[in-house]
Amino acid sequence: MGRADTPVRRVLNYASEQFCADMPIVYVQTVLSRGDDGELAVRGLFIGDDAECFERAATLSLEVNFEMLEEPLDKVVVYLDQAEFKSTWLGNKSIYRTRMAIADGGELVVLAPGVREFGEDSEIDRLIRKYGYVTTPEVLRAVENNPELGANLSAAAHLIHGSSENRFKITYCPGHLSREEIEGVNYCYGDLSEMERRYDAASLKDGFNTMPDGERIFYVSNPALGLWAYKGRFLNAE
Repeated sequence: MGRADTPVRRVLNYASEQFCADMPIVYVQTVLSRGDDGELAVRGLFIGDDAECFERAATLSLEVNFEMLEEPLDKVVVYLDQAEFKSTWLGNKSIYRTRMAIADGGELVVLAPGVREFGEDSEIDRLIRKYGYVTTPEVLRAVENNPELGANLSAAAHLIHGSSENRFKITYCPGHLSREEIEGVNYCYGDLSEMERRYDAASLKDGFNTMPDGERIFYVSNPALGLWAYKGRFLNAE
């Protein structure tokens, strides 16, 4: 999320130094971004056997993939390519890659024509459906009180990553999930056909767009290729 030095990274570095030092491990880090022609381009390739490989790649990624905004965004529309995103497990990049840019009380609209499930496997899908995308304190209480979730911390972390923490509205527009299913995990439901007529991906450009009725939105065509943040929130969180 724009920071290379995090508690999780420190744990991984410690494990590498203390338990893997004698193992023949080589790290290969690639940094991709859109080129001038709009196609993906390799911006960096870093190969090494220690943390410096990751640190150098992270520095370049922050430079070429991170968009720092001068103002928080009231309305963000994200498109999930149906060939790539078939679950909210992957599709929620639309949330955690944009959350630092969205204004309090704002709205994120996720156009998800290929999304047909929540988890990538049946057990994760069941846990997401049962506990839903709620706030961090609620997820932590559920982990403490429910052994099935406590034994699957990846699912618990995913629920946190997919929550707005009640700070902004998330409207999910899936191609293959019902209103009841979407609302059952604590998202707002949006009709995909209706939303695609209003927000036509073919006519929108990445970044700010003004709709015919004057509505101003920020459009993201692929959340996997970037990270967006409002400068004031990002700097204050450091």
